[in-house]
Amino acid sequence: MCLRKRSGYRPPDLINAKIYTGPIPAERGGGELAMGGGRSETSALSGAGEARGLTTTQNSQRPNACCFCWCCCCSCSWNEEERRKRRRRKRISQDTKMETKLEPCPKPSVEEIRMWSQSFDKLMRNPAGRNVFREFLRTEYSEENMLFWLACEDLKQEINKSAIEEKARSIYEDYISILSPKEVSLDARVREVINRKMQDPSPHTFEDAQLQIYTLMHRDSYPRFLSSNIYKTLVQGGSRSSSES
Repeated sequence: MCLRKRSGYRPPDLINAKIYTGPIPAERGGGELAMGGGRSETSALSGAGEARGLTTTQNSQRPNACCFCWCCCCSCSWNEEERRKRRRRKRISQDTKMETKLEPCPKPSVEEIRMWSQSFDKLMRNPAGRNVFREFLRTEYSEENMLFWLACEDLKQEINKSAIEEKARSIYEDYISILSPKEVSLDARVREVINRKMQDPSPHTFEDAQLQIYTLMHRDSYPRFLSSNIYKTLVQGGSRSSSES
């Protein structure tokens, strides 16, 4: 005998069964479980949102990678002097103008103009040569080098103690301070020497810095000056004047 018939088991009629569409009985345990599940799901979503927000905040605080350097992070190989010139050019164009007053001097002769190409020392000893060279430096946005050198020369001629302190402080603020748009390019050693000497300024407080800027102009700017249109035009104009006379 079949076990199903003997035990009275009757399989459900799945084909003719009616689907119950009424309200679900509110069971206490089930309801609490359903509500608890909703709270858990809401907490999980909230936690996920907070985690995403924290990740976004952390990513936004990360420093941006240098877009120019592919070999290492934030260590560009740009030339420092060129970067300084670009920053200085921007500052000057926005809110600062260099001094335009030149040294009073007579018009240079043809011989003097030609002597400027013999050595940088001869150019710097001649007031007219310094003026022309300064005009060239202005086109390269490095006029502050000449202005600093001239200010140091003026300080060396001063003998009054109070005037020395005042001029030294003015030179420091105009050409040494990193906040100045006319800051000159000096290495760390020279800056340390200046900071030490500024405790008791003297006419030779900026002597090392002046020599460094003089060398910079000699090696960097002077060769380009000799091949510039400013100097070539001056030489050609002097040659024509001498031939006409």
